[in-house]
Amino acid sequence: MTAEWNREDLARLLALEDFSEIYAQADEVQRREKRDVVQIRAILEFSNCCRRRCRYCGLNAENPRVTRYRMSVQEMKEAAAEALEAGYRTIVLQSGEDPGFPAEDIGEVIRFIKQKGAAVTVSCGEWPSEVYAYWRDCGADRYLLKQETADPALYGSLHPCGTLAERVGCLRELKRLGYETGSGFMIGLPGQTLDTIAQDLLLLAEIPCDMAGIGPFLPHPDTPLRDCPEGGSELTMRAVALARLLLPQCNLPATTSLGVLSGGARRSVFSCGANVIMRKVTPEPYKSYYEIYPANLGRTEVRRERAELEDWIRSMGKTPV
Repeated sequence: MTAEWNREDLARLLALEDFSEIYAQADEVQRREKRDVVQIRAILEFSNCCRRRCRYCGLNAENPRVTRYRMSVQEMKEAAAEALEAGYRTIVLQSGEDPGFPAEDIGEVIRFIKQKGAAVTVSCGEWPSEVYAYWRDCGADRYLLKQETADPALYGSLHPCGTLAERVGCLRELKRLGYETGSGFMIGLPGQTLDTIAQDLLLLAEIPCDMAGIGPFLPHPDTPLRDCPEGGSELTMRAVALARLLLPQCNLPATTSLGVLSGGARRSVFSCGANVIMRKVTPEPYKSYYEIYPANLGRTEVRRERAELEDWIRSMGKTPV
């Protein structure tokens, strides 16, 4: 029974030579719980200013090569409106952890999107409870705050700006406030083991999370981890499959980082548990400035990109929404 899996069980499963049976089980659970539907969500990256010093992230406060920006409220509303007109039903408002961006401005954009009849996910890092409560009162439905790793020592080595306990405390508070609460982690971090990944999966179940983004580590050239190898797509997909079995009703995205590694891997992950995909709708020139990890990004064409994504999803025999 998956409910009885412990760290040793999960680490053993991750190491299996043949994982096909687990993939098949995850696909069966995904079809039962989510049908053959893939949810498409729009990501609007409205600020790349960040006070944190995460050693893997290209937006970290100590990287002098970043061209920093903050979109205006009007720009955010216009970008959100364009995405909604193109057919998106959820807008993800994402930024660095930016104390210089007024919480009230974010609240205004949340209310604007909700008035249009769409759902809102916020992903802006760690904030006091009263800020989370305010955004919830404005209408925010979901909050995404990735743990990145559930190993306290590894977390501390990667985040000289915070602790795992603080991060988990925020996740528990978001859950208490009634958010659909999302977390997630990276595969391939230096110092990570299969036992670490097992801890990550169990933390998702303990919260319990309503959504979880699991993607490969991709080194950024302007960070201290620039020379570390990238994470692998196979282990990433194994973690997604186990997350589906542990949390049958959880929304599991095929992360953008997995798409950077391999379009084929991203296609396969929809057959082993994933049911969500996100597409950037950040306007130019800001889109190219939001570089957590290196990626070749074309010019934003919201309507065309949405249509192409729908066609791609249908080509897999699934239904885009």
